[in-house]
Amino acid sequence: MAGPGGGGLFAAFPLAYAILMPALYIPVILMLLGLIFRGVAFEFRFKAAGKSRQIWDSSFHFGSLAAAFMQGMILGAFVQGVEVEGRSFAGGPFDWLNAYSVMTGVALVFGYALLGATWILMKTDGATQDWARKCASYVLGYVGLFLGIVSISMPMMNADVKALWFSLPNLFFLLPLPLLTALLFILIWRDLHRGREYRPFFFSIGVFLMGYLGLGISLWPWLVPFEVTFRQAAAASTSQSLLLIGTVIMLPVVLTYTAFCYYLFRGKASHESAY
Repeated sequence: MAGPGGGGLFAAFPLAYAILMPALYIPVILMLLGLIFRGVAFEFRFKAAGKSRQIWDSSFHFGSLAAAFMQGMILGAFVQGVEVEGRSFAGGPFDWLNAYSVMTGVALVFGYALLGATWILMKTDGATQDWARKCASYVLGYVGLFLGIVSISMPMMNADVKALWFSLPNLFFLLPLPLLTALLFILIWRDLHRGREYRPFFFSIGVFLMGYLGLGISLWPWLVPFEVTFRQAAAASTSQSLLLIGTVIMLPVVLTYTAFCYYLFRGKASHESAY
């Protein structure tokens, strides 16, 4: 939310920014601090030795963990909605901190662990690949558990979401989504135990895609859940036109640079140290 993508989104929907940011200032700041620790530690650990290097290793670990956990808590607080009065946030500074947001924070940590493990499985060999395969097998069950909890809890939190998913004929239209998600879990589990290297990562992306697609369907058309729709929060058409011009110019540049980076670091990395 604090990056370029989040800035562009809030520029297109300024009312959402005015409502959501005061509700999420603390977790967003904590997330950014985690990312700062992660980035600084990543640079300094290569130049450190002994206990100093262990400190930077710990900083990288806990910074990454804090950033992922806070992203999950932000998502959980967003899904529950925030207290709105008129066109402003009317809740307290710690409304985001509750059992549900803690659960989504832990869930996203496991989700990122699955993506990371399957990525390492694809990009390494030998001892590192074996370790990644064991980690992916371990966290896959937790990802399925938390995804199931979130899928069950959202209809329980809001009657409109429940009616959307369980009323006819919507039930038949939306049933392929959970079925496809379950199939992806089965395929990931099978591939992990059959020695495949590439498919688990792409199937894991598919699980994330199904989860966020289900979330988007459940929250449509709310930009601030159950309070403000995307139409009510939208900026003036002239502002959106200006953003569109910038997106048309910059999006191909970003995608090209990203594709070049993936091409540059293609292939596998050895488990042996390169330094």
